[in-house]
Amino acid sequence: MESTMSAVATLVQSSNTLFILMGAIMVLAMHAGFAFLEVGTVRHKNQVNALVKIMTDFGFSCLAYFFVGYWIAYDQHFFTSAEALSANNGYQLVKFFFLMTFAAAIPAIISGGIAERARFWPLLVAAALIVGIVYPLFEGIAWNGNYGFQSWLEQTFGAGFHDFAGSVVVHGMGGWLALAAVLLLGTRKGRYRKGKLVAFAPSSIPFLALGSWILTIGWFGFNVMSAQTLDGISGLVAVNTLMAMAGGTIAALVIGKNDPGFVHNGPLAGLVAVCAGSDLMHPIGALAVGLIAGGLFVYTFMMTQNRWKIDDVLGVWPLHGLCGVWGGIAAGIFGLEAFGGLGGVSFMSQLLGTLLGLSIALIGGFIVYGGVKKFIGLRLTEEEEFNGADLSIHKIGATSLD
Repeated sequence: MESTMSAVATLVQSSNTLFILMGAIMVLAMHAGFAFLEVGTVRHKNQVNALVKIMTDFGFSCLAYFFVGYWIAYDQHFFTSAEALSANNGYQLVKFFFLMTFAAAIPAIISGGIAERARFWPLLVAAALIVGIVYPLFEGIAWNGNYGFQSWLEQTFGAGFHDFAGSVVVHGMGGWLALAAVLLLGTRKGRYRKGKLVAFAPSSIPFLALGSWILTIGWFGFNVMSAQTLDGISGLVAVNTLMAMAGGTIAALVIGKNDPGFVHNGPLAGLVAVCAGSDLMHPIGALAVGLIAGGLFVYTFMMTQNRWKIDDVLGVWPLHGLCGVWGGIAAGIFGLEAFGGLGGVSFMSQLLGTLLGLSIALIGGFIVYGGVKKFIGLRLTEEEEFNGADLSIHKIGATSLD
């Protein structure tokens, strides 16, 4: 009997390890989506830079999170023997891998906002600081109960801050960090003339669409596999993810008047917003969350570019920052039993947790990018920006006619 129980326990543990490993691989693949979304949106002279940034940001993020960030968030480190690390089929190692792909999404999100005029190495330094210090500070608060904030929310409002897959922890943080970087960088040369917006056409709608599709597919690993064990997997999360994606697409199509940029970002807006409450909402509630997120993205993107003159190239603050905030708050509405959800959430806890997350991101962003700007410099020279980041930084263009 003992041998049978041991075999079952080993099978369960190895299955959980494989499950979360597959989730890590799916989220890793999403970084190709970030890359192609940016490649398709920027001008041709900045395509190589977009691809290189996403790859190198991931490398620096991996090291920063391995040596510092994961330690800050979960009080766990890897300064021990390989024998200890490989216990339980190495589950803790692949859990780190999974959570690291979330952390690495932060610089990938920021990259789209600061495209076409940012220096290369200073931004890699900033990415390491953000993933190593700023992001895990809030990650640990939200997902590991650090500093007693979650306990205080539970005692005061009856439930802690709930963010199942990172509407606020990942996307909200990324969007508000990006806002700080975009404001410190300033607008691209020629973007506004005599106070009026000058259109910079995307270099490739097919690449933009490919990026959107890669992200959309990977998002089902991002959300569903946030359960982290097989016994926690839920079809509700999958269908809620699907419904929010559909809602975001339709809203962006209608409100964006068939614009392909809005159409391909619309599903991402819905997916960002549903992350937090995807394990709680009724599918119709998830659809409503996606519809609102799609409309919110289109409206605020146009306001950002036209009225507020914030040159956020991919609209990452509206898409991730504002839709992430909406997702955190929406979990406290559509997650309630009164709205068809499973309950166990508090609107006030969601509101306060969301506000804390965006505050840490915005303050941390200004500290990190402000410090880099002062001591190293953030922006390409006017000549380098005119020639494009591809030739100025990487000495090669995206295509050759020879």
